[in-house]
Parts: sequence; structure tokens; C-alpha cells
Amino acid sequence: QVTLVESGGGSVQAGGSLRLSCAASGYSYRSSYSIYWMGWFRQAPGKEREGVAAIYTGSGSGYYHDSVQGRFTISQDNAKNTLYLQMNSLKPEDTGMYYCAAKRGGSFSLETSEYNYWGQGTQVTVSS
Repeated sequence: QVTLVESGGGSVQAGGSLRLSCAASGYSYRSSYSIYWMGWFRQAPGKEREGVAAIYTGSGSGYYHDSVQGRFTISQDNAKNTLYLQMNSLKPEDTGMYYCAAKRGGSFSLETSEYNYWGQGTQVTVSS
């Protein structure tokens, strides 16, 4: 059973930074059941959950939604089985619950329906 636990959320003013972490357990990067993609998603009140960034665990290559390109950086520490999201130049519209997710196989996607495992989320609030 894959388990994902997010941390690092909080309240900041616009222009500030936060780093989110996602501790993963229940799988191995080197096993035949490896997770190939991990991603960060967010959901603002009254809105649908949307993909923010994803990383291919084999190479560490990151991909981003246009709205965060150049401001957010997704990364991983394979030794710690931990995923990160460094968020800089935060804007009020970045406010929401941020979720870590993982999927087996396939190609790059920021579609929530394609991800198999989800964390419980961590709240990010950006004030103007």
C-alpha cells in the first residue's frame, strides 16, 4: 500500500515562499512496482482540483502548469523517498489545499483521474 504524507503548508504574504514535502512509503523506486510519476495538485475552495507539477521519478525531469512555470520547482530525494515543491513568488491565487499524488506507468499527465495514490493535503494560504 502506497502512503503519501504532505507537510510544509502555511500562511504567507504575496511574494513569499514555501516548500512543501511529501513523504512516500510502501514502494521502491527499483522494484517492478515502481511509481513512475509523482505530482502536486491543488484545490481552491469551490474549484476543481488541478495539476500543478509532475516529475518523472526515473530521470527527475519536472513538468509544470503554465500558471506556475518559473515560480515553482518540483524535485525528489530518492534516498528519502520524498517529493518536494519549492514555491516562490507566491500569489493569492496560489491559495488552496495542496495534494501529493503518484501514478504507475504511463506518460506525463496533470489529470487527477490518472493518479492512483493521494495524500491528505496541506493548506497553503497566500494573502495580498
